[in-house]
Amino acid sequence: VQLQACGGGLVQAGDSLRLSCTATGRTVSDSALAWFRQAPGKDREFVAAVNWKDMSYYGDSVKGRFTMGRDNDRNTVYLQMNNLKPEDTAVYYCAADSATHYSGTYYSNPRMYDIWGQGTQVTVSS
Repeated sequence: VQLQACGGGLVQAGDSLRLSCTATGRTVSDSALAWFRQAPGKDREFVAAVNWKDMSYYGDSVKGRFTMGRDNDRNTVYLQMNNLKPEDTAVYYCAADSATHYSGTYYSNPRMYDIWGQGTQVTVSS
């Protein structure tokens, strides 16, 4: 399985962006997928995840502003980012768990995901 992320760019504070991540090689409709981000000099941070039941989870810093969804027909997940802030500036990575039907609680742990995309840069100017 390969993941291809796109949709990043340079925006101003308060703007919106929509990231997409498409999986190729096999269906991911029964797997958990997630978005993480990493800013220069900082650790990788959990942003959002969606499980195979289409339940979503969010990091505290993005709750109420970001929404993650999936389109199983397109084998794609999305991250709608609204009211962007300069502190959202980072490289955003999508990730997938190759296992299926996971219904636990460790969605924010990057070790849960064994397939990673290449990352897309999001820059928010003040």
